[in-house]
Amino acid sequence: MHVGRAVAVVVAAALLLASSCSFHTGTPIPEGVPPPPGDPVPAIDITVSGRPADQLHEWAAERAPALGMPVTSLEAYAYAARVAEVVNPKCHLAWTTLAGIGMVESHHGTYRGSVVAPNGDVRPPIRGVRLDGSLGNMTIPDTDGGVLDGDPELDRAMGPMQFIPETWRLYGVDANNDRSISPDNIDDAALSAAGYLCWRGKDLSKPQGWMDALRAYNLSDQYARTVRDWATAYADGHEL
Repeated sequence: MHVGRAVAVVVAAALLLASSCSFHTGTPIPEGVPPPPGDPVPAIDITVSGRPADQLHEWAAERAPALGMPVTSLEAYAYAARVAEVVNPKCHLAWTTLAGIGMVESHHGTYRGSVVAPNGDVRPPIRGVRLDGSLGNMTIPDTDGGVLDGDPELDRAMGPMQFIPETWRLYGVDANNDRSISPDNIDDAALSAAGYLCWRGKDLSKPQGWMDALRAYNLSDQYARTVRDWATAYADGHEL
């Protein structure tokens, strides 16, 4: 990766991870929030060429089997958390929180038989239900002409971290240096989720900040509790 490209990636990540707002609902905060951060992620060079998350392969390979997730997925979560730590240390986003979200949203990119490739691509692509207001979901008319989610009438959540098209347009970033910003790549999706969580939660080491971030991601306290439970299990080195 050229130096200019490396700087662009870091600057883009820094802008996305710059926190400036919070989201308060006034509802009680569940116990055990925020969940533990888990094993520290090794220091890496986030500006290298190729897929930066590959630097975390050994660290992830030692832990992924006990956590019940693909090694590539754990690399992606850990890399995104490491980028957040470097470019926005005030955010305090842990890989365990990203992994908890990834589990709830898509079983780490393996929902319904999808497979996570070594470069982070998830195939076949994972798409959520049509957001038509049924089953407790919001109604979201199409925002992307069906280009990203394949539905020209209503939006669908996309990829392993389940972004809706409009949110992806605002927060999507290229995390694996393949010159593509894809919601169906777990590296891109995890780093984009990190940016969104830090933007909405400000400081995720604080109970209110963590809940602000999770409620922005999905306005359901049951969702936040489920993510908390998975993240806590991952911090302890195992699945729920």
